[in-house]
Amino acid sequence: MKAAVCREFKRALTIEKIELAAPARREVTVTLRACAICHSDIIYMDGGWGGDLPAVYGHEAAGVIEHVGEDVEDFVPGDHVVVTLIRSCGTCMPCSRGNQVMCDSIFHLDENQPIKSEQGEILHQGMRTGAFAEQVLVHQSQIAKIPDSIPFTSAALLACGVLTGYGAVTNTAEVPFGSSVVIIGTGGVGLNAVQGAKAVGADPVIALELNDDKLSTALAFGATHGINVNSETVQQQIFDLTSGRGADFVFVTVGAKIAADQGVNYLAKGGKMVIVGMPGSGVMGAFEIVSLAAQSQQIIGSKMGSARVKNDIPVLVSLYQQGRLKLDELVTDCYPLEKINDAIDAVRCGKVIRNVIVFD
Repeated sequence: MKAAVCREFKRALTIEKIELAAPARREVTVTLRACAICHSDIIYMDGGWGGDLPAVYGHEAAGVIEHVGEDVEDFVPGDHVVVTLIRSCGTCMPCSRGNQVMCDSIFHLDENQPIKSEQGEILHQGMRTGAFAEQVLVHQSQIAKIPDSIPFTSAALLACGVLTGYGAVTNTAEVPFGSSVVIIGTGGVGLNAVQGAKAVGADPVIALELNDDKLSTALAFGATHGINVNSETVQQQIFDLTSGRGADFVFVTVGAKIAADQGVNYLAKGGKMVIVGMPGSGVMGAFEIVSLAAQSQQIIGSKMGSARVKNDIPVLVSLYQQGRLKLDELVTDCYPLEKINDAIDAVRCGKVIRNVIVFD
């Protein structure tokens, strides 16, 4: 079985054969058909968040169940599924409160890395998934069933980019109807935040970007206005569009310090800034404390859109089937595994929404 293995930070990936452990209790083996490239994979590969090497990254995937372990519920071989990095027990304190992304439990797969090279060398399962490979071994909580009719290349995006952006609006922030929303960054996550804001009836939905072509795309995905952040009047334009109040919600979907620092300036009194995009470790933001307190504003984080895998993915699938959620349009290009370095280089350039690795 082939996988893309990162052996040194900031070095090219190599293709080599790997071996995957058999599924234990409540674990499943999935033969992948597609895996999208997320910026989080690249940050890890570049050493931005530490981690152990060598590792197999990739976490935004879809495929077909090959094997199921003992006590696996609701899944059988042949099921089409989305594979996520969210591993949850369902019973710990965060899970019992509905916050599965913050699950406290330690799993068998956390303690026993399931991937080895042909020579027996342990390869770390990057982001609990290791989906730059032909197969993955994951806990049953990490997958959600999808209809056979949905293209794998589109379904894969549900695993992270869509969950993260759409869920930040609908789950984390619970944006009410009629709220004014600013979304900083219109990549894969940002466009799905736009889709989420449109779905809940936010108005206006203002997209901020460096690139005018990306702003045009954001408008096609549901933004009501687009502002190039190179403009010297960004803040004034936002206040003009919100009747002089500022935005009720600002979503920072890029991992850039400047975006978070400036985002606070776009808030209305009582407004909330949601940090969705994550930079490398050590990046520090800055804001005026007294202003935040005096105006009753909030800054909160959103990991994976506060997703509940088995609840949220079926809802998103239904919206896609109804034509109310764009997925196909998020896919820029498809590459075979052997061309993964080319796919990653294109993502680094910032000119694509999502590049997807496809498996025969």
